Amino acid sequence: MTWVGDPRLAAGTEAARYLDAAFTPGARLGTVYDDPTTPVVVTRVEQVATLRVPSGRLVVDAPWHDDDAWRYERGLPTRPPRELAVGIPAGAHPVDVAWTAGPYEFLGRHFEGIECAATRLRLHDEPVVAWEMGLGVDDDIDGLQPGDSFRFASDANVGCFADAGAWTTLSAPFRTYVDGSPVPRETERLPHEGERVRDDSRQADLVTFSAESGGIVWVGRTGSGDVAAVVVTTGLHGAEA
Repeated sequence: MTWVGDPRLAAGTEAARYLDAAFTPGARLGTVYDDPTTPVVVTRVEQVATLRVPSGRLVVDAPWHDDDAWRYERGLPTRPPRELAVGIPAGAHPVDVAWTAGPYEFLGRHFEGIECAATRLRLHDEPVVAWEMGLGVDDDIDGLQPGDSFRFASDANVGCFADAGAWTTLSAPFRTYVDGSPVPRETERLPHEGERVRDDSRQADLVTFSAESGGIVWVGRTGSGDVAAVVVTTGLHGAEA
């Protein structure tokens, strides 16, 4: 039986094209800003970490928000993270980053224009046949208007994948402030300039990635409806959902 999703969540043509190509080395994802003759090309796909999600519940959100940090410092309740409504297979899953190059010149200097195009939590090896917005557990799909999208916000242009069951422990290093200033974090630094936090008592992890102002979470489905991937894009701006 072929899986059929909710059309209100389905990726539009531009978004689907970008998501299908983002993790294909050599694929073109568009052109350099203000230079339609120079393509932006996927140069490599790199596995940067493994994420343990023993609960099968996935958070895709900023690891902290400025107002939450203020409340956390004062012992006040903070808002819950943005947990996806769809569950994923419990276990350890690879985190991939897709890199692009779009050469340009500025003030007489040449730049390669290396950028992170997208970050993916890879869950299944079967091909993705359809993309949809990742609904959060608190999102109301009936209130979604045409042209609107569900998304998470990020004050510092950083997002994360994390096990929802261990969120309090995993996010704690990002929420420690003294006199309004963040305390240096003892986290594992990753190749893509991200960070990883481990909760070995629960065998759970949090991995950060670049997310300009936050973003839409995309869920890739196989033909049978299994979740094959969860993706957050960096280079996809304003594409219809």
